[in-house]
Amino acid sequence: MVTPAMESLRNEAAQFVARMDKDVWSATDEAELQAWLEVDPLRQGVLLQVQAHWLALAPQAQQAEGEVGGWAECDEAQTPSAPQWGRRGVMAGLAASAALAFAGWRWTQTPAAYTTRLGEIRRLPLSDGSVMTMNSGSDLTVTMAQQSRRIELTQGEAWFEVAKDASRPFVVASGDVRVRAVGTAFSVRRRETGVEILVTEGVVETWAEGDRDLRMRLEAGDRAMMSAHAVMDYEAGRSSSVDRALAWRSGMIDLDGRTLYDAADEFNRYNSRQIIIADPRVARERLDGLFRVNDPEGFATAVQASLGASIDTSNPALIRIGGGGD
Repeated sequence: MVTPAMESLRNEAAQFVARMDKDVWSATDEAELQAWLEVDPLRQGVLLQVQAHWLALAPQAQQAEGEVGGWAECDEAQTPSAPQWGRRGVMAGLAASAALAFAGWRWTQTPAAYTTRLGEIRRLPLSDGSVMTMNSGSDLTVTMAQQSRRIELTQGEAWFEVAKDASRPFVVASGDVRVRAVGTAFSVRRRETGVEILVTEGVVETWAEGDRDLRMRLEAGDRAMMSAHAVMDYEAGRSSSVDRALAWRSGMIDLDGRTLYDAADEFNRYNSRQIIIADPRVARERLDGLFRVNDPEGFATAVQASLGASIDTSNPALIRIGGGGD
């Protein structure tokens, strides 16, 4: 899926490519292009893609323009004051330089760190064509190398749509747990007790560093919770359950019969106003429902209506469910 940000980037690249189609590519044009490219190395690749499409659109028109060896032909009666590049010449030259710059950056870029704030859900394209979606309060580092692609998740959760490249394994590391994929989609969440892996497409391999016997293959619909020394939980073929657990990608929390204690913990991941379940009996109750991640008040109201539990919203920093007032 093309994101609005990527679509906007392609439109900007297309404007430059269209200007290259003019008879003269000036020093001012070149300076503007270079300034645009320097903002983000990803723009080199976008420019190359747009150029390739542009050149493929009208090869016959290029021949009609009388281009020879990349130079625009001049009338013998004219004496040009400066060389004039036709579309093929300008674009071929720029494409070559951009390709070299892009290829060099692609394999040598330094690790890039990404963070999401409380309540922030962020979707980011990676230089290899993969896309990652980061959940609230997450920290990770991306390193792209010539023979590998590595993500270090130190906090939170992220879902990855991995571009296929068998020669460069895509590995997510979180603590001692590793998850490897070639072309698939999966999420990794770092919890206090271990690392949770959910697979939405394809197959991944997961293992623990230092323990060769602790290795599993997970397929679409599978869920596993792993620590450095054990597989603590495993469910297979639960695609609907996996999709509901990943409803946060659309800004939602889907309570699939979870206890109120777990539900409150989930809402607290996204909001500064925290939910407290003050009555242990209420905490063990289960609830189904679809809620927005930023609506803890709506969740509390639903609990009150469905279970008859008391709620106290007098404290702007807290929502207290059950157990009477403060």
